[in-house]
Amino acid sequence: MNPESALWTEKYRPSDFSDIKGQKEIVQRVKAFVEQKNLPHLLFAGPAGVGKSTLAIVIAKKLFESQWRQNFLELNASDTRGIDTIRTNVKDFARTKSIGNVPFKIIFLDEADALTREAQQALRRTMENFAQTTRFVLSANYSSKIIDPIQSRCVVFRFKPLDKKDIFSIIDKIAEDEKIKIDEKAKEALYEISEGDCRRLENILQSSSAIADHLTEDLIHSMASMAKPKEIREVLELAMGNRFIEARTKLLELMLNYGLAGIDIIKQIQKEILELNLDNKSKMSLIEKCGETEFRMTEGSDEFVQLEALLSQFALAGSR
Repeated sequence: MNPESALWTEKYRPSDFSDIKGQKEIVQRVKAFVEQKNLPHLLFAGPAGVGKSTLAIVIAKKLFESQWRQNFLELNASDTRGIDTIRTNVKDFARTKSIGNVPFKIIFLDEADALTREAQQALRRTMENFAQTTRFVLSANYSSKIIDPIQSRCVVFRFKPLDKKDIFSIIDKIAEDEKIKIDEKAKEALYEISEGDCRRLENILQSSSAIADHLTEDLIHSMASMAKPKEIREVLELAMGNRFIEARTKLLELMLNYGLAGIDIIKQIQKEILELNLDNKSKMSLIEKCGETEFRMTEGSDEFVQLEALLSQFALAGSR
């Protein structure tokens, strides 16, 4: 891989509808709007890294072709979330006529759920007043944070995390283009770690390929700062086998070796509970304890003390 090249997130960003993975139904409906050149206001809702911003840019490229940059305004609401942004930047762009044969421009508001309620009210009025010359595409992780008057003016599309098949096809394409070898176990690890987030997947791949051309499961976990599932399970089984001190020592080693925070490791522990040789009632009880421990950590409690207390619950479950 050439270290001087742009970030992979940009390099592998699709420029055509057919390149967008995992959102087939949404892409088909949006493509129909674009072909008719009759786009409503759109609201894209869903987790990070699943193609919301990419689809907005593809829409602009397909509608306006070479003039898409002049007819497309992208604003990130996390940086500019106040009412002044809506009154100045958005209105100034919306009131001018589009360039080319498409009768409207597109304003893309990324992370629109970060806008204040006052800014959203101003945006609602702007959407009404400039409906003839401008279409809005809003992107949000949580659509519930968008006020109802805006939601009612938009066609809402709910994105989902990419499934295993789509993640693997992206990995294979990158591996072929960048001439790197990726083990099957490493692919599984990438899928588990990314949790359907393509942006995170590409960042881990880029970091790993800078170190080696042959990516293994160990390297992937190391670069992602995550312990292997079998190592977490080993800690839990030690605790359940009434070997509490050994389990505590092993857990501390994992946290130091991988640089893990308590919140990170609690999520891995919660996943591994379902794989333990316990009855369902005990598993439910331990998952409840994980939730309680996680809450205490977020409230500021000492991480290692809380994790020790959690391990003691596994020891009690094993003795029962």
